[in-house]
Amino acid sequence: MRVLVVEDDPGLGRALAITLKARGEEPTWAASGRAALDAVAAVHPELIVLDLGLPDMDGLEVIRAVRGWSHVPIVVLSARADAREKVRCLDAGADDYVTKPFAMDEFLARLRAAARRAAPVPADPIVVTAAFTVDLLHRRVTRDGVQVRLTPTEWRLLELLARNSGKVVGRQALLDDLRGPDVPSQGHYLRVYLNQLRAKLEPDPANPRHLLTEPGVGYRLEP
Repeated sequence: MRVLVVEDDPGLGRALAITLKARGEEPTWAASGRAALDAVAAVHPELIVLDLGLPDMDGLEVIRAVRGWSHVPIVVLSARADAREKVRCLDAGADDYVTKPFAMDEFLARLRAAARRAAPVPADPIVVTAAFTVDLLHRRVTRDGVQVRLTPTEWRLLELLARNSGKVVGRQALLDDLRGPDVPSQGHYLRVYLNQLRAKLEPDPANPRHLLTEPGVGYRLEP
């Protein structure tokens, strides 16, 4: 099993990698959040062990970025024992949360359990159209090689469509995912957000080629 160990403590990172390799796994060690995201794209790990206190970004951001396109199991390994921190990580998509210090046998058992529950991992986190490219892992979209700034709601809507590229996503499913304290439930707001995305991404927003409406059903991202 390919295991990505994300840990900025060199001693612990090497120890985990050595232990996993001795048990027949294929470990890769990353010491920062950015290196971790690059490794996810390059290595396609089957499981991620993630520390939260990384030097360049919080581990919670890594969880959210990975969950933008992949269901690879994530086991958090952290010294933060606060219950609220655990809840935040689990709600963001982590599969388990182990606090430091830990017993190695129990930790390895939790990794095996997380791996057994895992869903298949998508092959590619990048969706390419003729007009723009959506990088689900690094949470960015580019047009003509230039990064396009999106609001959080615009990004989430585009992300949902990109994760289902070529398929129709129903209006109610989109609303259920987008709805929050600042997102009204009325369906016409979806049209507003789609029009904003088209204005930023489509060469001819009035005649979209990629961000399409399926009348009476929902919306579709056509590569």
